[in-house]
Amino acid sequence: MLVKKAQGVIEFIVLFGAALLFFVVIIATIQESQSQKNKEKERLIAQNVALDIQDEINLAAESSDGYERNFTTPDNIIGLDYTINVSQGYVFLTMGDYVVDYNVVQVVGQIQKGNNLIKKENGTVYLNS
Repeated sequence: MLVKKAQGVIEFIVLFGAALLFFVVIIATIQESQSQKNKEKERLIAQNVALDIQDEINLAAESSDGYERNFTTPDNIIGLDYTINVSQGYVFLTMGDYVVDYNVVQVVGQIQKGNNLIKKENGTVYLNS
């Protein structure tokens, strides 16, 4: 009788361990999926910030002399720090290992986080200059 009770306890422990392992695998899979979704969200927002800057520069380039506009860039992207600059005909946004670059016309000056002033004078686009 004692052997059958011990065998029942061992079977219960084995089944409980298998069920626990199953739930751990499911939770790890869900966590990995959520992590991938968060990275994709960060990537899309970074692309949108860079595209917004590209649009501002292109709009200024296509406008007539005297164009002037204030626009803002975020201080961070979903709580993550990033760097942004405009050089050699590209707008570059770097966030960790992720880099976004888009073509823009040549500009004088540099972009900054927060408030920016863009203007066009004598056919040249100026950023914060």
